[in-house]
Amino acid sequence: MFRAALRLSVSGARSLTRSRPQYTASVAARSYSHGKQETDEEFDARWVTYFNKPDIDAWELRKGMNTLIGYDLVPEPKILEAALRACRRLNDLASAIRILEAVKDKSGPHKEIYPYVLQELQPTLNELGIPTPEELGIDEA
Repeated sequence: MFRAALRLSVSGARSLTRSRPQYTASVAARSYSHGKQETDEEFDARWVTYFNKPDIDAWELRKGMNTLIGYDLVPEPKILEAALRACRRLNDLASAIRILEAVKDKSGPHKEIYPYVLQELQPTLNELGIPTPEELGIDEA
């Protein structure tokens, strides 16, 4: 009995002293703060440039607005002006109205944002002949 216990303890000690290759998983560290942070002006300029592309098509317009509305912000009026002008170039009134509705929805509980955006966009809306959802009576659910 003692011999069996000694054999097990010796084989156990051997397994501890054998050099085994150590496989360790590398720890993936996510570093979101690396790289250059985009300023607000650069962000605005990027989106204005996107919507001002002369060859923008309806799909790119919808994709751009979908991405823009997905951010945690209400787009600046100058970005919206470029998007509305793109709608006009595409002769797409429905998308222009949807953009205004999306801005109203993104404004959420902050009731002062949407009137400010409309005030800033009013000359552009008049120039392009785009009515607001309120003028069309589709703002009421």
